[in-house]
Amino acid sequence: MLSKFIVKVGKNCVACGACENVCPREAIKVKNGIKSVVDINLCVGCGLCANICPAGIIERVERIKND
Repeated sequence: MLSKFIVKVGKNCVACGACENVCPREAIKVKNGIKSVVDINLCVGCGLCANICPAGIIERVERIKND
């Protein structure tokens, strides 16, 4: 069963990797050294990545039905 929440990464990601290091499900990865990308099939919306993001651009949002 999918969680009610997921996280979304804003466009100003600095690709520091803090979110990747804290995610318990390995659902967020820095791609090409440019931006973090969330695998919505793995994300449980716990918000740990949002809490640790030094740029403050990751937000916990309600999962849309077709996500």
